[in-house]
Amino acid sequence: MQSTSLGRLDVPRIGLGVMGMSAFYTGAGRDEAESIRTIRRAVDLGVTHLDTAEVYGPYTNEELLGRAIKGRRDEVVLATKFGLVSHTGRPGPDSTPANIHTAVDGSLRRLGTDRIDLYYQHRVDPNTPVEETVGALSELVEAGKVLYIGLSEAAAATVRRAHAVHPVAAVQSEYSLWTRDPEAEVLPTLRELGIGLVPYAPLGHGFLAGDIRTLDGLDAADWRRSNPRFTGDNLTRNLRIVDQVREVADEVGATPAQVALAWLLAQGDGIAPIPGTTRIDRLKENSAADGIRLTPGHIARLNNLTPASGERHAEPDMAAVDQ
Repeated sequence: MQSTSLGRLDVPRIGLGVMGMSAFYTGAGRDEAESIRTIRRAVDLGVTHLDTAEVYGPYTNEELLGRAIKGRRDEVVLATKFGLVSHTGRPGPDSTPANIHTAVDGSLRRLGTDRIDLYYQHRVDPNTPVEETVGALSELVEAGKVLYIGLSEAAAATVRRAHAVHPVAAVQSEYSLWTRDPEAEVLPTLRELGIGLVPYAPLGHGFLAGDIRTLDGLDAADWRRSNPRFTGDNLTRNLRIVDQVREVADEVGATPAQVALAWLLAQGDGIAPIPGTTRIDRLKENSAADGIRLTPGHIARLNNLTPASGERHAEPDMAAVDQ
């Protein structure tokens, strides 16, 4: 597995998002043993950038990851997030210094480690200046509890304000062939400041893998059943995207998921997607995308795909992004 840099932090070009092993997707959390095997196999394959958050579960996803990496902590880059769980009793997002200091100790305990490699603010807290939040994070860096800090779904102006207080290593945002939002302002800002981009949902919540053509196979509790891009006429319109990705995949001898990931990697250095899966076969498929090289012609065709129909989140969640 080749590597890239998020600021000064080296990570493999493809990581693993662990969230779906505990929450939100079809069958999530049903087979903990298989999830642990998948995480350990990821480390074997060099997929050592592992991403979680305290809100996933809540807490259970960090606990799962902690069990999976026990005895192998020094082999991985461990990333987690704070801010969507309040330990101070305040409603809504909580990125106050008091909450951060409580949150980090809980994450360290659940993960079974003495330091977090990359610690993100999960969403911008509109009631706490980002300068205060980053000031608290810099104290954690000074104390050795955190090595590098990050933001998630932050607007370009917020990234600049945060980076002026303490170096930001990475910004995590949704970015894929059906979500190109970061290209307008965030990605150019990150390039200017030397900050990495960690695309979450790089496969469009599984859609770009090509297996979802109806909602019939999704559990009743699967959150995609209410996601605007998976519902009504939007699903039908968006199938044209994955069909065109499949055409390119057939030409290069790859799978649609591998092409979607290879397209992200072709956008330049400092981009490290974290596709999620609970299965070893999918893990191997995703990690193999690191070796796929798309031609300029293929990249141009993919760049020109019609944007996805529908908002990427429901209205309340959209209000919390790009702040």
